[in-house]
Amino acid sequence: MADRFEARFSAVGGQGVILAGDLLARAAYEEGKFSVQSPTYTAQVRGGPTKIDVIISEEKILYPRTMAIDFFLSLAQRSFDSFGVGLKPGCTILVDPNLVHDCKGHKNVYRIPVIDLTHTGLGRIVYTSVVALGAMVELTHVVKNETIQKIVEKHAPKGTEKQNLKALDIGFSAAAAAKADE
Repeated sequence: MADRFEARFSAVGGQGVILAGDLLARAAYEEGKFSVQSPTYTAQVRGGPTKIDVIISEEKILYPRTMAIDFFLSLAQRSFDSFGVGLKPGCTILVDPNLVHDCKGHKNVYRIPVIDLTHTGLGRIVYTSVVALGAMVELTHVVKNETIQKIVEKHAPKGTEKQNLKALDIGFSAAAAAKADE
């Protein structure tokens, strides 16, 4: 990991990306790294564009705002258009191709059907953010797979731990397959 890693998760309110960013920040902290998160909600919370920025560093974070995004996730075209700015050249981008059709000529784009994978693998789209988080961790290795599994299991609502861990595995596998197809 570079001294400072910046990630942005974007979607529409209700898709759970704020939770995904929070879990990522917790996993970084669990590994002894510094992390900050900064969520942004639009006036229309459910259904409106939303994002969370997460900064992870080996050093204290003196400036808690993103400057050059290393990883960008988008699960909605409106959110991609609104928040797909400030991306570092070579930024790893993850989109659901059924929801984001125009990536404006960006390179290093992984098109993983997160919503479909969640629905077919788990039967409920409530786990979408965890599938996306698993894919993100597999693509970037910003935290260890074991660490994110521990954090997800610890913070999952009681009775959903097994399903949340399965969601992570679906994300890990989808991202590994996407990398293999490069």
